[in-house]
Amino acid sequence: MSSPFTPDVVEAIKRHMNDDHADDGLLIVRALGGRPDATSATTSDVDAEAIEFTIDGGERVRVPWGETLTERPQVRLAVVRLYNEACAKLGVPPRGEH
Repeated sequence: MSSPFTPDVVEAIKRHMNDDHADDGLLIVRALGGRPDATSATTSDVDAEAIEFTIDGGERVRVPWGETLTERPQVRLAVVRLYNEACAKLGVPPRGEH
């Protein structure tokens, strides 16, 4: 499926995730991406179906949104949902606002 997000939107989302929420991405990869021993996670792509991370410098891990996204504002809600699911699964208290 093609992405509903233009390349500049994808770049903005990646930049925001990597600059402001890198630790959140690592939690998501550990809990929902099947890589509990990952030590780093960089957001490398975003499309309608998933967010993708490059972990530990090379391997790519896709974590599905759980629904097909069609608009940019949905990304924030989907990431927060993944983050909260990851925290619950790992027994980590979630932060307040994102």
